Amino acid sequence: MKINAFADVSLRAMMVLAAAPDGRLLTTRSIADAVGTPYNHVSKTMAKLRELGMIDVERGRNGGSRLSSAGRNATVGQLLRRLNTRQDPADCVGTASTCPLLTECRLRAALARAREAFYAEVDGLIIASLPTSRQMAPVFQAISLVPRTLDGGTNTSLSPFGPL
Repeated sequence: MKINAFADVSLRAMMVLAAAPDGRLLTTRSIADAVGTPYNHVSKTMAKLRELGMIDVERGRNGGSRLSSAGRNATVGQLLRRLNTRQDPADCVGTASTCPLLTECRLRAALARAREAFYAEVDGLIIASLPTSRQMAPVFQAISLVPRTLDGGTNTSLSPFGPL
């Protein structure tokens, strides 16, 4: 199963926000830099995540985004289902044509079941629990962010990343 690029960027943005120090607002630009994705793509992603209630956004000079309580508890499966805009797992019905085999097709239903099985498999993964200290250290260094520490504070001496 392959997720689309929009869902991929959404998951990466959520992971960066989950690993940010508690209460820290991250700008869309810093998230784009952190996930290595163009700003325009991340901007659209952040708008959608806000619409879905996954992030809280504060506007203004010192504004930015952080995970909402719903975002902190969201699973990969839940988010992927909500981001999936394609109802048909195959191109059975298109704007230009419809598959002539559609009326008796068992493949379409099997593909829909396979997609749901994929989502069910990742339903147990809470997005906020995915980022690891080792994984996020170079990401945070790239955007000049002091990471969250093991004790939840900002004392970098306790940080699994070491001093930044």
